[in-house]
Amino acid sequence: MTSHELSSEIRRSALSVGFEKVGFAKADTAASASMLNSWLQRGYHADMRWMENDTKTRIDPRQWYPEAVSVVSVGLNYYTPDEVPDDPAIGKISRYAWGDDYHAIMKSKLRQLLDAAKQLDDRIDGRIACDTSPLMDKYWAEQAGIGWQGKHSNILTRDIGSWLFLGEVVLNVELEYDRPMEDYCGSCTACIDACPTDAITEPYVVDAGKCLSYWTIESRADRIPDGIAVHAEGWIFGCDICQDVCPWNEKFSTPTNEAAFRPRPENTHMALSDWDTMTEEEFRRRFKTSPVKRAKWRGMKRNADAIRRTQEAS
Repeated sequence: MTSHELSSEIRRSALSVGFEKVGFAKADTAASASMLNSWLQRGYHADMRWMENDTKTRIDPRQWYPEAVSVVSVGLNYYTPDEVPDDPAIGKISRYAWGDDYHAIMKSKLRQLLDAAKQLDDRIDGRIACDTSPLMDKYWAEQAGIGWQGKHSNILTRDIGSWLFLGEVVLNVELEYDRPMEDYCGSCTACIDACPTDAITEPYVVDAGKCLSYWTIESRADRIPDGIAVHAEGWIFGCDICQDVCPWNEKFSTPTNEAAFRPRPENTHMALSDWDTMTEEEFRRRFKTSPVKRAKWRGMKRNADAIRRTQEAS
């Protein structure tokens, strides 16, 4: 099959397994390598020391998969139109964690896509990646024309906004490559203006050490600093403020077709006081297949305590 024919069939397969967005890019050294190094040198990765590892692999997929020739970048819509609870007694959870853990869903679909590609041509082989692999998902999504990296650093698309999970299938064959997406943020600074902790230090740059998502998910500190907690606005797992205020999302957000991403009210509408009595065993049971388990039981209790502490002080 020609590169054009392969590309057409792989694109069709990606859409058939459920991805809303798909694009192709040449597997090469990332042009944004200097930006990654600058971000690390400024300490904007906070205590996420693992970001310092495998930098050569992060900027070049051929270091991760030597046979890499092409990157198939895909996006899966996770938006559900349900509202975030507007009740100070209830802790807010980021929309991406309302349903099942996206890692399992994405990897299953990525494997299906890789299998479909292999069936097209005996020469084809590859590897899949989703978030936990040392590839720069946003960079490849941008290069493959899926969308552009907004000023809040998330990938934005012109038809379904930024509520996307990203993943890649890296293949050993040449494809017909898409053009990188143009930046359509223009002069808008809605996300920068709305960030309660000023974590977006400049357009397209986020300091994790100031970000609510970092403190409520990735940080393993025993206590969230008062200077962060006082601006948390009720968020106990992640934060969607920069995406909620984005005009592209306000206009183009489209409900997902993936039933597994639909919210579980018993988990997304928990009272802050419920965390006082929740045991670790109950936490593991309730959040076994949820992204919330990333923060761990102690982390979620710490987060709820930080919100209540600031509420009581105000």
